[in-house]
Amino acid sequence: MKRNLCISTAVSVVLMAGGPVAVAAAATADTARTLVPAVAVQADVTAEGAAAAAVKHYPGVVESLDKDGDVWHVDVISKDGKGHAELEVSASGTVTEQNRDTDENAAENKALVAAKVTAEDAMKAALAAHPGQVWSVSWDDDEDGDAHTWDVEVRSPDGKTWNAQVDHATGKVTQSGSADGDGNDEDGDN
Repeated sequence: MKRNLCISTAVSVVLMAGGPVAVAAAATADTARTLVPAVAVQADVTAEGAAAAAVKHYPGVVESLDKDGDVWHVDVISKDGKGHAELEVSASGTVTEQNRDTDENAAENKALVAAKVTAEDAMKAALAAHPGQVWSVSWDDDEDGDAHTWDVEVRSPDGKTWNAQVDHATGKVTQSGSADGDGNDEDGDN
């Protein structure tokens, strides 16, 4: 009985110490090669992710967002309309504050802060109309201050750029058109 107990204990110790080593030794070179590139891949933050990261850093309403290389430039207006932050969001989602003002004219930002449709909502509406990736979104008032829309640029998988205007109250895509890769619309007049 003691002999069986000693043998069982010895086998258990060998398996516990040697098991992970045996498994690691059994891994093929192909497995090791496929794991290295997966670790090296860096996530690229989408427009939606950049907006969420910016608002988490500086609570408020996204006024504009655009991609420049691997960096998103995001302008956020505070919920009371008096504050403004210029932020950069890296491909990994890190937020860097470039500038912050606390003396904005709240009356100028009243329509943006009160808009039923946020920049995030406008991006969703534009993507529903034109699948792809949002490249920019910005709040737009006409000169008399009555009409407010979101201008959203979407790049489709085939490389075409779509410019959509999204109504600030309904979220409806009210106007859209395609542009070529140079930023000019199809008839070339930008």
